[in-house]
Amino acid sequence: MQPQTVETITSLIQEGEFFKLKQLLRDFQPPELVSLIEAEEDREQLIIFRLLPLKLATEVFEYLDLEVQRHFLDNLAQDKMADILNEMSPDDRTALLEFLPANFVAELVQSLSEEERKVTLQLLGYPEYSVGRLMTPDYIAIRENWTVQQVLDYIRQHGGQSETLSMLYVTDAQGILIDDIRIREFLLSAPAVRVRDLMDRRYVSLNANQDQEEAIDIFRRNDRVALPVVSDSGVLLGIVTQDDILSIREEEDTEDIQKLGGSEALDEPYLATPLMRMVQKRAGWLVVLFLGELLTASAMQFFEGELQKAIVLVQFIPLIISSGGNSGSQATSLIIRAMALGEFTLGEWWRVLRREILSGLALGVILGLVGFARIAVWQSITPIYGPHWLMVALTVGVALVGIVLWGSLAGSMLPLLLKRLGLDPATSSAPFVATLVDVTGLIIYFTVALVLLRGTLL
Repeated sequence: MQPQTVETITSLIQEGEFFKLKQLLRDFQPPELVSLIEAEEDREQLIIFRLLPLKLATEVFEYLDLEVQRHFLDNLAQDKMADILNEMSPDDRTALLEFLPANFVAELVQSLSEEERKVTLQLLGYPEYSVGRLMTPDYIAIRENWTVQQVLDYIRQHGGQSETLSMLYVTDAQGILIDDIRIREFLLSAPAVRVRDLMDRRYVSLNANQDQEEAIDIFRRNDRVALPVVSDSGVLLGIVTQDDILSIREEEDTEDIQKLGGSEALDEPYLATPLMRMVQKRAGWLVVLFLGELLTASAMQFFEGELQKAIVLVQFIPLIISSGGNSGSQATSLIIRAMALGEFTLGEWWRVLRREILSGLALGVILGLVGFARIAVWQSITPIYGPHWLMVALTVGVALVGIVLWGSLAGSMLPLLLKRLGLDPATSSAPFVATLVDVTGLIIYFTVALVLLRGTLL
């Protein structure tokens, strides 16, 4: 939206020219209005939204951020919000109610019409994070003995309420799904052709109690705009559309990224999360990581005697710690993302192990050579590492090979282990792996120093 347009709208609000503003807003598309509303202050948001006709207001409301939706629910007239909630698609309405307090949900549900209340309660009755919470009962179901002409007539009569018309679903007399057929097949067939003649009885469906993450993977593999949802007995209950799956995909990715950063998932937008809840979700992991880092101090105390004899080793501790942590974090991020995309299964862990051993060795050799060269160059400029600089450089180089290799192995295997135990792989966050590798990296470093520097500096 052009800045001049935004200025015009703001000016009309300030001047109280609401009739002109109402006429102007009718010309905008829902995405443009969403951007406009979310960019305005609270008072202006309410004014703009009140001036929208019901159908347009409903479309806009469905795409607003949760925080803005709550603001409207709290401040707009109850009858207006009831009209909007009744007009909303059942899946979008359920997605909103999931994030509201129970007492508020009960009040909103009572404001719905009897038909919409029944649908809403049915969807809310499915387990949290199940496919049933995502589906909408607005679809077109046909019978196999119908002709193409009958199907097209039925679509003209009832298609206005359907979420999508790209796919039609064939059911038997008991409502059991037996096939799905693309609308193009009917558009390209003769009017007298029977539905059974277009059927191949090959279709993909979701179960209402299935986990939403599984649905994401099924959508990705089958490249569908919508998929039917069936009960355990195969009865067609509704459909899930691609826009709902994209929203869940975004939520899942956001949750994984937040966990990778070393925090619990917020479950709400950043600015909408209460401060104390934000602290609570971040403090737990920080305490765990802090206690883990205390082991680093314990490791250094254990090798205190060696540090006093060869103080030069202290200079490379930050280098050692960061290299191992970085390699572990890299491996963790790559493996978690690959698992999310289904690029390999847990049964292929040995392939991951083999690749990480080879890549860890290669990366370790690269960093080891860089570390060795750095010490050699500095020594040639000024002899700060003493007469045994070559052994010091060799110690750093060999230690880096071992630490980077260990970091790669730990970072790649830990997510697989957590998955095997039934836990969320994202819990093996990059900070956690880095802390683990920090402690073990120091042990590797000083062990290599004891072996290579014995009889010289130690």
